[in-house]
Amino acid sequence: MGLVKNLSITMAGAGFMVLATATQALSLNLKYETSIGSPGFGPGQLFVPQGITVNDSGNILISNGRGLNPDGSFNPNIGNKVEVFDPQGNYLGAIGEGGKGPGQFDEPSALEIDPDTGNLYVGDVFNNRVNVFDPQGNFIKSFGSFGGLIPGRAFFGPSGVTFDKEGYVYIGDFSGDKINKYTKDGELVGSIGTSGTEPGQFQGPAGVRISPVSGKFYVSDQFNNRVQVLSPEGQPILTFGKQGTGEGEFNQPIGIEIDEFENIYVADSINSRVQVFDKNGNFLTAFGEPARNASGEIVPAPALGEPPFGNPLDLTPGAFNWTGGTSYKDGKLYVGDFFQGRVQVLGVEGRAKVPEPTSILGLGIFGLGAAAAKLRKNRQQKPAILKC
Repeated sequence: MGLVKNLSITMAGAGFMVLATATQALSLNLKYETSIGSPGFGPGQLFVPQGITVNDSGNILISNGRGLNPDGSFNPNIGNKVEVFDPQGNYLGAIGEGGKGPGQFDEPSALEIDPDTGNLYVGDVFNNRVNVFDPQGNFIKSFGSFGGLIPGRAFFGPSGVTFDKEGYVYIGDFSGDKINKYTKDGELVGSIGTSGTEPGQFQGPAGVRISPVSGKFYVSDQFNNRVQVLSPEGQPILTFGKQGTGEGEFNQPIGIEIDEFENIYVADSINSRVQVFDKNGNFLTAFGEPARNASGEIVPAPALGEPPFGNPLDLTPGAFNWTGGTSYKDGKLYVGDFFQGRVQVLGVEGRAKVPEPTSILGLGIFGLGAAAAKLRKNRQQKPAILKC
C-alpha cells in the first residue's frame, strides 16, 4: 500500500503536457517468513512473550512470562527467563531464572540491548525493577522503582526500554503513566509525561522507542488507544489513532518500532495485527488477523489463572492471539504472538523514505521552470509551429 503524489502541468496552448514529478513515495508490505519458539513450558518453548530484541549477531532474545500453577499461583520454576535463539530459530539457552533474588525474575517484560556496551536491560514486573546483564548473560545489577497495579489494568511496572545517543536509558513506568530517564548505572535523572488524555499525557505507556534518525520519542499509549510522538526534549508533537478496528484505529497498542526511514510499526494487541504508518502518522499497511477455531470463530484470550494459551491454537502464518512484544532489526520485524507461544518473523518489503512535501514542491517548481525554458527555446527556434 503506498502513497503516490503526482504533479502535472498542462500546457494547453502549446499542445503538450509536462510531467514535473511522479514520485512513488512509499510502497511497504509485511510478509511472513518464519516463527521462533513453540507453545509450551519446556526448554525453547514460550508463553506470553512480552519482550523481544535482536543482538548484533542476529540472536533473538525473548522474555518468557511468569509461570503459574494450575490454581493460578506463582511458580518460579516455570518460565521467568530470557530465552535465546540463534538466527535460524534454534534454541541456545536462557538468561536468568525465577525468583526474587539478584538476577532473578518475577515476570520479565520489555528488554533492550545497550548499543554501546552490549549489556542487556530487562524489565522485572512483579519485582518492580530492571535487571542488567553483561553480553555473556552474567548479572550486573538491578535498579528502578515503578508504579503498582491500578484497578482495571492487568499489567504494571516497567514497560518499554530504549536508549538515546547521549547514553541515557528511558524506561516506561506503565502504571505511573510516565517515561523515566536514567543513567546507564540506574540513577534517575528525570521523567516525561503525566497521567491523562491530553497530548504529552499517558494512560499506560506500553512501548517506547527513540528514532535513530531524528531522536524523537514514539510511544504506544495503550489505554488511550493512540500513538504519541514527542520531541527529543519530551514535548508533544503528534498524536494519532483512536479505539476501533479500522485502519489507523487501535485496541490497546503495545509494542512499537521505528525503522531507519522513521516508518512506525505498532502491535495492535487485541486486534491481533501489526499496523504500519509513516512518520507523519499516515496509515500504510497492516498484517495479521485473529486466531480462529475450526468453525471460523475468533479464539478468545485465556482468562486470568488459566494456561496462557488460546484454546485451540491457530498456528497458521499471520494468525495471532494478541500481538505483544516487538523488535525491528535489519529489515525484519519480530512480533510476539502473545497467547500462542511463538514469535512471528515478518520481512519488511519496499521500505523507502517518504519525500518531504517541500521536496515534492521543489521538484514541481523545477519541472515547471524546465518546461518554460524549453518552451522559450522552441519558440525562438521554431516561431511558426510548436510540435509536441
